[in-house]
Amino acid sequence: MSKITIMIVDDHTLIRETWSYLLGRNEELEVIAELGDGQRAIEIARDKRPNIVLLDINMSPLNGFDILKMIRKLSPGSKVIAVSMHSQPAYAKKMLRLGARGYVTKNSPRKEMLDAIHQVCAGNVYICQEVKNILSEQMMNEEEGGDGLNQLSEREIEVINLIRNGLSSKEIADKLAISIKTVEVHRHNILKKLKVKNTASLINYINSSGL
Repeated sequence: MSKITIMIVDDHTLIRETWSYLLGRNEELEVIAELGDGQRAIEIARDKRPNIVLLDINMSPLNGFDILKMIRKLSPGSKVIAVSMHSQPAYAKKMLRLGARGYVTKNSPRKEMLDAIHQVCAGNVYICQEVKNILSEQMMNEEEGGDGLNQLSEREIEVINLIRNGLSSKEIADKLAISIKTVEVHRHNILKKLKVKNTASLINYINSSGL
């Protein structure tokens, strides 16, 4: 029986090496590449066609969303499992919409990663337990009248992350290729949905919520 070939893409060397070591000890798996450069990862995926790609979302300058799109185009047989520090379901939903077959947070244990790899190889979609638990809580909140985080759009989450990184409205507009007026509308809607009064309160909110 041939081994499942895996490529690990993460710009943190220690994380890459740790997963490579742990997965490499499994006789059913073979780590054929580990990279911290998104563009190089796309090229390796095209040339080596790994069965599984473990892909970090928070890469730079190419982020995981863009890398996923290119891998899906150049190596459609490779199945991507997103690996992220973000446990908010909005990130998982976006990656799955773009073609990922799994989503695992960096809090997930080794066994869960192995389960994800085998489930995805078998043709299934895998969502880690941490995200499933949050989804369950959100469903309960919706039944009780909703929660501000649930109402945020993907674009609003992007704007929030840029605000947290200290970018001004003009810098956010340039980064997302939208107008400053549109950014201000997003900021207003975010404050309204999360029921906070200003940017300082927003940053405190998102830091405490783990968004």
